Amino acid sequence: MSPYPLGLMLTGRRVLVVGGGAVATRRVPALLESGAEVVVVSPSLTPALQALAQDGRLRWIPRRFESSDVDGAWLVHVAVDDHSTAAEVSVAAEERRVFCVRADDRHAASAWTPAITRHGPVTVAVSGGGDVRLAMAVRDAVATLLGAGLPEIRRPASAAGAGEAMGGRTAAEGHAAAHGDAVGSVALVGAGPGDPELITVRGRRLLAGADVVIVDRLAPGLLLDELRPEVELIDASKIPYGPAKAQREINRLLVDHALAGRRVVRLKGGDPFVFGRGAEEVAACAAAGLPVTVVPGVTSAVAVPAAAGIAVTQRGIAHEFTVVSGHLAPDDPASLVDWPALARLRGTLCVLMGLRQLRAIADALMTNGKPADTPAAVIQDGTTAGQRVLRATLGTVAAEAAAQALRPPVVVVIGPVAG
Repeated sequence: MSPYPLGLMLTGRRVLVVGGGAVATRRVPALLESGAEVVVVSPSLTPALQALAQDGRLRWIPRRFESSDVDGAWLVHVAVDDHSTAAEVSVAAEERRVFCVRADDRHAASAWTPAITRHGPVTVAVSGGGDVRLAMAVRDAVATLLGAGLPEIRRPASAAGAGEAMGGRTAAEGHAAAHGDAVGSVALVGAGPGDPELITVRGRRLLAGADVVIVDRLAPGLLLDELRPEVELIDASKIPYGPAKAQREINRLLVDHALAGRRVVRLKGGDPFVFGRGAEEVAACAAAGLPVTVVPGVTSAVAVPAAAGIAVTQRGIAHEFTVVSGHLAPDDPASLVDWPALARLRGTLCVLMGLRQLRAIADALMTNGKPADTPAAVIQDGTTAGQRVLRATLGTVAAEAAAQALRPPVVVVIGPVAG
């Protein structure tokens, strides 16, 4: 058989799924993502499907299939192992001229589901002529190529279509389209805690399509080696002035390059919104009418302890964890951290940027009641080949960190889980 490839627009259209087991659990999320009105007919559901039904994201009919269930459906998915029931569904769908996908026997179906990989706006569907393993192998190969760097597609602005599309555009996009200019964009990308492979797929894709990359000191340097030769790289850590003026300069660079029609990626260590001043940069771009994409990153507050074998929460040990910035001493008037309150917590305390103030932090916690024998750990260069882990107690951690000449970046973990 030679199937005819087609993309179905299912938004607001009813799709019937017969069966509530593992196959249905795999198929339903993509149907919901497409906007379909999903109806599941099955005497029972997996916990995942039950949760979707309880949230009102799908309709569950708790019984066996009846031929009238196909009425009003645009597409049917048969997700049962019972061949007789599957055949019954096929007959009902055929009589009503509704395409039917069958998990039990694709050759008895009137529609096939291809092996799919998605990368942003690109969806690739592979059909292997009935050979599922072949289709998946080709799909995986394509996914690897896309993951290695598919540039963002710059859609040329159309002056003729500018008025029609103005309603969904920012002011900058509308102005650029009306004047035939290309409008740029800004993406704040979290690069993760240090290991270059911990950047998200979307973050890597945006990097591959960037014209300008403004990078922080803590972003993995190996990611920069993958940039196209013509990409303009700006090292934000080398921008002069004090911290406040440097941030204003970074904001200006983001806006100016984007208004000039360039695709700008602001590459930041960890997550852009965890002590990364991402909100300030989004505000600056929004004030200029620029489209901004925020790509969350794997935050070092959780990932670095994990790489050192420390779970920030653990049943029976810690039911909470708190992340604070330690760049200011506890007695600094500018500090917004309530150290006395943190000393009373029974869970895990993760301190970022706290190495320089570690002794003052430990003293403040102990002064306010945190026992000196509370386990503590300091992880330097977490998730990288240079990772170092120091385990101590709250009373000794500052002295031991100094003795071992630990240097930033580090994550400090205080609490029972560190033991």
